[in-house]
Amino acid sequence: MARPHIAAVLEDKVFGRVEKVLRRRGWQERLHGYTGYGSAEQARILARVLLSRSEPRQAGTLRDEEEPDDDDAQPAEAIYQALRGWRHFVTAPALNAPVSVTLGEARLECRVDRGGYLDLDVSGHGLEPGWHTAEIRAGNGDTVEAPVRIMDPAVEIGLVSDIDDTVMVTHLPRLFIAAWNTFFRQEFAREVVPGMAALFRSLVAERPGMPVFYLSTGAWNTAPTLTRFLRRNNYPEGPLLLTDWGATNTGWFRSGQQHKSHELHRLLRDFPGMRWILVGDDGQHDPTIYGEFSQQHPEAVEAVLIRQLTTAQQMLSHGLPIANDELLGKDYFGVPMLRAPDGFSLHRILAVSRQRLADLRPRTSHA
Repeated sequence: MARPHIAAVLEDKVFGRVEKVLRRRGWQERLHGYTGYGSAEQARILARVLLSRSEPRQAGTLRDEEEPDDDDAQPAEAIYQALRGWRHFVTAPALNAPVSVTLGEARLECRVDRGGYLDLDVSGHGLEPGWHTAEIRAGNGDTVEAPVRIMDPAVEIGLVSDIDDTVMVTHLPRLFIAAWNTFFRQEFAREVVPGMAALFRSLVAERPGMPVFYLSTGAWNTAPTLTRFLRRNNYPEGPLLLTDWGATNTGWFRSGQQHKSHELHRLLRDFPGMRWILVGDDGQHDPTIYGEFSQQHPEAVEAVLIRQLTTAQQMLSHGLPIANDELLGKDYFGVPMLRAPDGFSLHRILAVSRQRLADLRPRTSHA
């Protein structure tokens, strides 16, 4: 086994010392459950264990993605805390803490990783398609119930969407504005991208049972804020697929592109035979990531929908007035890559694209 990168070694030492100090002061494990998903054969459970001054909770407590960080906060204080996004990043993980997970007929004992994260595959749960709950219990008795959606095998189409500048305006290319929104006024400063929620709801209505996944390079620390934003703006409920901004065993920082590519290929493995609608924006790397995935697995991609940023935003992002992928070839092996500035326009051109394909099929079969 290769030696871990020095970044991971240093981070582990810092977190280890912080954990010892906090535990001496009476801090205990606090579970944060995230929305999971799975099939009849296997489910994926996502959670994190952090250290907190709060008392352990008992079974029956739902995931706290909607709750403020401080259980004793009054409504006005909770709003003030939500405004201060930096609070979500000042956390102390419980390193390698033991947890138990119960989902349907399955029960497992395991440990979280060096960052306090739990990413667990559970087999033999025996659950039917639909929404269920997984009970996750920490070593100190703190317990949380996380929702898990078991997908119907009859559903053939799924949707994967980026978050930043795709479903909400974060001005990600604008470094200082993005930092201000993220660390100080994250929740209430962000605007919804026009038409995107309506587009997603329409696609789900056309195909009942279609799963929606929100794939982002954002940190898991932002999950409570993102969940509230999506619910407040009527986006379909679905799992968040976020990442950890900390060091890894191979480098100082995690690769956002690698994270997205890895999660897309994992969904491909988890749901073989399902076709995907991939949604993103052209401010960073979504067209390239989705394009490469389409090139590798054209049979698994129904369409790629790209929200176009303005010329000014493109200049601030990478110094050119056009999207990065405009400089590359556009051969996506027959997979349509559709572009528009908002969800309403994307919905219209998607309908036109489908109609054109439908018109071509009879001619092809007749020939």
